[in-house]
Amino acid sequence: MPTKTFQEYIESLRKLKPTAYMFGENIENVVDNPRIRGGINATGATYELASLEKYRELVITISPFTGERVNRFTLPPQSIEDLVARVKINRILGAYVGTCHQRCTGLDCLSALSIVTFDTDNKYGTHYYDRFLDFLKYMQKNDLTANASVTDVKGDRSLAPHEQPDKDLYLRVVEKRKDGIMVKGAKVHQTGSLSAHELIVLPTRAMGKGDEDYAIAFATPADTKGVIHVVGRNSLDTREIEGVDCGNIRYSKYCPTVIYDEVFVPWARVFMCGEIDFSGELVGRFSAFHRQSHGGCKSGKIDAMIGAALMMMDYNGTSKVAHLREKIVDMITTAETLYGCSLAASYEGKREPSGTYFINSVLANASKIHEGKELAECIRLMVDITGGYVADLPSDRDFSNPEVGGLLKKYLQGAAGMPVENRIRMLRLVEKMAMESADTISDIHGGGSPAAHRLTILRESDLSYRKNCAKRLAGIEES
Repeated sequence: MPTKTFQEYIESLRKLKPTAYMFGENIENVVDNPRIRGGINATGATYELASLEKYRELVITISPFTGERVNRFTLPPQSIEDLVARVKINRILGAYVGTCHQRCTGLDCLSALSIVTFDTDNKYGTHYYDRFLDFLKYMQKNDLTANASVTDVKGDRSLAPHEQPDKDLYLRVVEKRKDGIMVKGAKVHQTGSLSAHELIVLPTRAMGKGDEDYAIAFATPADTKGVIHVVGRNSLDTREIEGVDCGNIRYSKYCPTVIYDEVFVPWARVFMCGEIDFSGELVGRFSAFHRQSHGGCKSGKIDAMIGAALMMMDYNGTSKVAHLREKIVDMITTAETLYGCSLAASYEGKREPSGTYFINSVLANASKIHEGKELAECIRLMVDITGGYVADLPSDRDFSNPEVGGLLKKYLQGAAGMPVENRIRMLRLVEKMAMESADTISDIHGGGSPAAHRLTILRESDLSYRKNCAKRLAGIEES
């Protein structure tokens, strides 16, 4: 079938019946829930852009697996061009939605699996890659969204998975059957799990001897029996429920905890089961792809933040103030650095034995470390430029109140000729981008902690080459 439109994507989600909870209550209709719909719309933007002539040729490509036109969010990169396109699309989407579009994680899973299942088969004679290709073609032919179910709750982090007092603190196989496996556990920080058709589960870490039941990868529909989505809190979530003071009027982000309460998975959808020596490679490949994705989407989010800051300068009458213009330059520099690192990671990519192209992970991790530090600084600069009303702007309901609304608008006027209503809306957007906890915290921890990024850079950088450069220059010769 052809790629989906935005409306077709929405209708496809309506056909799913996931088990979901929020604020202690079961949600029967997730698609129209105002807290979740903003996140669904953000993922829907990946379908919307594919339908727009301006972006169609970037977002849509030909799949070598089906021979049909597919959305790039269903295609593991088959060339340097594909790697670069990932970054460009993510930047456009970051600015387009001003938050997380949520679809990149599923592609990052598909990309990692397309490499590691092939390698596993070569060593063990398994058939994971064939299973994966069947699943990939299914995703492409139906233009589906996948969610990355990776981060376990982890319990006592000084203990290996099999050493935990409660064995379910890492997702594990509890039973192997002739027709499939039963799994149990939970995955946290599951950005957009209710915006997805499929959940792709990967190990959260490298596994060792004794952890065989935890070295598991599979895919399952988001509404599978036993899968429970519990939507996490957000610093601004009740505003979306009430329909006021939202700032970003179209898009948002939500992050459930997903519980796998004895979920059955048929063997056809199992892509790893006990191969502990490949668990670390699988999560490592996923993490590297996801850190490359971050460099694209967060540079796009900064573009939106820069736009908000520039508009506030217009509304405040400060467009020509030199120190504010310098802060805009600092924000632009951060965005371009993130983008440049992610593009460089793409151009330095190499073909793996399966045919999938893998990025330069050192450059991707360098981008993510820079993001974790500098995106917070961009938020600070945006707020600095905007002014103090980001903290305590009166509610939309106050502005609509016949007794005080007119007075508020009188005293919130900015530069001459600038509609006060627009100034108020832009203040709300700045607040949203600065204070939406589900997104701003992910700038630090998304794709792994900063320590994990540093460890990867140290492990995968060629330190011997650097030593040899120095020894040659110093005249040190060794046999």
